[in-house]
Amino acid sequence: MLLLHAGAPHAQELEPRTYSPSPIGTNFLLAGYAHLSGDVLTDPSLPVSGVNARINNFVLGYVHTFALAGRTASLGLAVPFMSGDLSGLVIGAPTEVHRAGLGDMQLRFALNLIGNPALSPEAFAQAPAVTSLGASLTVQAPTGQYIPTRLVNVGNNRWAFKPEIGVSQPWGNWFFEASLGVWLFTSNTDFFNGQNRSQAPLAITQLHGGYSFRPGLWLAFDIGYASGGATSVNDGARGPSQGNARGGLTLAMPLGHGWSAKLAYSRGFITRAAGDYQIVTVALQYRWFDR
Repeated sequence: MLLLHAGAPHAQELEPRTYSPSPIGTNFLLAGYAHLSGDVLTDPSLPVSGVNARINNFVLGYVHTFALAGRTASLGLAVPFMSGDLSGLVIGAPTEVHRAGLGDMQLRFALNLIGNPALSPEAFAQAPAVTSLGASLTVQAPTGQYIPTRLVNVGNNRWAFKPEIGVSQPWGNWFFEASLGVWLFTSNTDFFNGQNRSQAPLAITQLHGGYSFRPGLWLAFDIGYASGGATSVNDGARGPSQGNARGGLTLAMPLGHGWSAKLAYSRGFITRAAGDYQIVTVALQYRWFDR
């Protein structure tokens, strides 16, 4: 799930088990679909109000785990394709638009710092579950479709970086997780016919608690909060900061040798700057080991 929401609005994805341990030499191939509906436009710098959107987000992703300085590390890549219909008021006039195209590619590097040494699949299966602490860096590249004469685009035409730290605590069949990160953005220097759009850092906090019924079958309760991220155009006055909270559920289940599926649902319950929408996610994952 860690890359499934690569095309979703920043700070709205909820990602349980992101820092749970894995053996080295594991490969994950992911195909996912997410449907977003509601007010998904989280950019107050746009002269748009009363937004209602229906967005379909398709993602292909790959993750590989490996050993680095005796610790477990992973590298993941995700490429989204988005198709959506949006309606709202643009400078007071009712407007409807359709957008479709490749979204911004996302790359994530993660390293376990405490509690999860690099182990083979055989040794990992015999190791007891312990507290683990990890750090990650997510990079979003401006590879998505972008047309500067449009107010609303699939791509963002800028780089974004999210350093993050997270902890995972097992307790019998239960697990608890927490993470803290911040999105840092470069400026879009070709925003709507050559203007300069900038965005302040956006802090992300997530908490998860779940229960493993058996290997591969687990249910998690998720909550996330985003604060900051105010935007401005041409160094003008910044718009309102985000203060959005979301809650949701994630269910993972095994389907057969190496195959698993995940279902997730989340919606906003505190929405200071947009974010009042719901996400329904379905993902299919195949896992195999290096030999």
